[in-house]
Amino acid sequence: MLDIFEKCRKRSRVDEAKEKGIYPYFHALETRQDVEVVMEGKRRIMLGSNNYLGLTTNPEIMEAGIKAIEQYGTGCSGSRFLNGTLQMHLELEAELAEFVGKEAVMTFSTGFQSNLGIISALVGIHDCVICDRENHASIYDGCRLGFGKMLMYKHADMEDLEKQLQKVPENRGCLIVTDGVFSMGGDIAKLPEICALAKKYGARVMVDDAHALGVIGKGGRGTASHFGLEDQVDIYMGTFSKSLASLGGYMAASAEVVEYVKHVSRPFIFSASITPASAAVALAALRHLKAHPEIVTNLSDISSYFRKCLKDRDVKIIEADTPIVPIYTYTEENTLTRARMIYNNGVYLNPVITPACAEGECLLRATCMATHTKALIDEAAEIIAATIDAPIPEMV
Repeated sequence: MLDIFEKCRKRSRVDEAKEKGIYPYFHALETRQDVEVVMEGKRRIMLGSNNYLGLTTNPEIMEAGIKAIEQYGTGCSGSRFLNGTLQMHLELEAELAEFVGKEAVMTFSTGFQSNLGIISALVGIHDCVICDRENHASIYDGCRLGFGKMLMYKHADMEDLEKQLQKVPENRGCLIVTDGVFSMGGDIAKLPEICALAKKYGARVMVDDAHALGVIGKGGRGTASHFGLEDQVDIYMGTFSKSLASLGGYMAASAEVVEYVKHVSRPFIFSASITPASAAVALAALRHLKAHPEIVTNLSDISSYFRKCLKDRDVKIIEADTPIVPIYTYTEENTLTRARMIYNNGVYLNPVITPACAEGECLLRATCMATHTKALIDEAAEIIAATIDAPIPEMV
């Protein structure tokens, strides 16, 4: 019998990157998640965080987490289905449902788990789920966890989406799932066309708003709000770990759909609930967002400023209207090398290599926060521009 650990001993891309000094992962933070951090003993400008609204260091929001621990303790020690439901969970769900304009919300312990739990519960053996090829990995895994047939369409290609819809037999249910804001390219889904095709063929629509809540739409209400299609999108999924500065995820939908998923979704039923501190922080951040919608505008403005700074310095980027600013680096080795050089020069951003992107289309993914200043953005843009095409030293 073959040793199952044999695969762990084979030489990998990880080993090669470490030997070359360009391994980009698991850098240790020594300070708070903020616009500037200390990482491995050195100040870095943070352009690699999903902390879009910069709320992780907001004093009132941090205080909400502290008070929750004092009131409820550190954990719930059980699933929502049994002993793990707090009154605060219900408050969070009710206020979030009101904010996004849906009848009901249910929360999951993580964003990844949300997609696993929603899709696997709804897409049964006689159903189909159709996905954009650049959807998040959690959507793919949610489809695998379910028993339905998975179909995929080329990224943002509505002609190909229609071809996939035509493959679905009339006696099967069909769910179209798309990211609202795509996490790597920063582009926004073609939601009007998707909804029109769904209506034409009788499919339902689910939008992953992990990178859209707090980012686009009226007051940060997400992709459907951005297009004025709230009544045509059946399910919103989102996370608390990005704009809401916490940990967890949610589904927003009609009351009957939420009630069904609550009683069928194995990732929901068999997982411990969101901790008191996480729930309190998400709720406080949501209330802050509702009270200060201008922070969404601030985020858009600083993101536009950053893109202009890069383009003025001839740095080639992917155009988008979101805080995600991808910088072309093409090959895997060049991407990892440039990421290390930029990191050494004081800016942290994320390298994106296969399988997160197509071969030859690797990039550096920068993300803005509403709390970035123009001075920090200027400094970061100058470092990136000076490094992105600079000669590569023998040892990075």
